[in-house]
Amino acid sequence: MTKLSIIIPCYNEAATITELLARVARAETCGLEKEIIVVNDGSIDETSQLLEGLQGDGVKVIHHERNRGKGAAIRTALEQVTGDIVLIQDADLEYNPDEYPSLLQPILNDHVEVVYGSRMRRKGTRQGALPFLVGGMLLSRLTNLLYKASITDEPTGYKVFKASLLKSIDLKCTGFEFCPEVTAKVCKRGCEIKEVPISYNPRSVSEGKKISWRDFIVHVFILLKYRFFE
Repeated sequence: MTKLSIIIPCYNEAATITELLARVARAETCGLEKEIIVVNDGSIDETSQLLEGLQGDGVKVIHHERNRGKGAAIRTALEQVTGDIVLIQDADLEYNPDEYPSLLQPILNDHVEVVYGSRMRRKGTRQGALPFLVGGMLLSRLTNLLYKASITDEPTGYKVFKASLLKSIDLKCTGFEFCPEVTAKVCKRGCEIKEVPISYNPRSVSEGKKISWRDFIVHVFILLKYRFFE
């Protein structure tokens, strides 16, 4: 049976991790067997204690002794993945696991290797604060210009891959630059990125959002680096 591996990088998400894992556990996955791998990335709130009580029944928890970043957490989880498809799930509640079927269908039915959930393709979807919206649009346009892609939401948190493809990519990222690095490298391989519309429930910085304008600059640098220098 085809298996779905859900990777959840987690840093200081005590307010949401219990509810998020409950939603992931009950989410439909088109009949696929499901494994859930949570990487606690050096959390200093109550996340570690909560995860100790939540692991088991298909949930594997890996602990980083110190905070190393989202990309590092994903790379750690990939070493433990046994599934055929990998889905990245943020540990907050901005993205809805009920939309897994839409994200999986192109891979299962259309022989696509990469699927991104696009917040821009669903009319009426909340887009969060203006700086985040504009930054995402600029990154998407830069990606399309540099890599001859046609995507609308490059920094989306919902990215799905055939496991064999993702494992074959030499990822070097440690932080949020996972997004532009993996996008650049799949585009350079000539892989089509299929987008499907998704909903979005943005949170503010005061509510725990961790990405900032500095990450935008890093994203731009990474996109340029892998286009012209590597």
